[in-house]
Amino acid sequence: MSGDAPVLPRELLLAIYQQAREEFPNECCGYVLGQGEEAQQVRCVNVMDKYHRVDPQTYPRTAATAYMLDYKDIRRLDESLGSERPATVIYHSHPRVGAYFSEEDTRAALATHWPVDYLVVDVQEDEVVEALLFRRFDDERYEQIARFDGAPV
Repeated sequence: MSGDAPVLPRELLLAIYQQAREEFPNECCGYVLGQGEEAQQVRCVNVMDKYHRVDPQTYPRTAATAYMLDYKDIRRLDESLGSERPATVIYHSHPRVGAYFSEEDTRAALATHWPVDYLVVDVQEDEVVEALLFRRFDDERYEQIARFDGAPV
């Protein structure tokens, strides 16, 4: 794992974990503005079920196995990148399957070209096991740069 991982305070992680438990068994999503003690969680709405209902051929996955940020959330995240307090991390949960950066996660992240890291939260029925942070290393891959302990939230 590489250094220079953003500092994610435990309180911030616990807030993300709480969101993951609240939205379980669906994937939660959001992003983090800033870093260190000044970092702030921005909860987003996973609209994957909405798109799946309207067009299941184009969007075959549901919120149980995928996430999609609402357009307003995408716009706010994108606008933050040019601000004094930019988004530094996009996060989502993986209910019941562990924390890993999937092929779908990689495709989606590569398509945006946003200069952010990605946090994936392993959420189970009664706890968050861990969260892994991933960073882009070239035009095709992301690598784990940090691991955070979970919590019985």
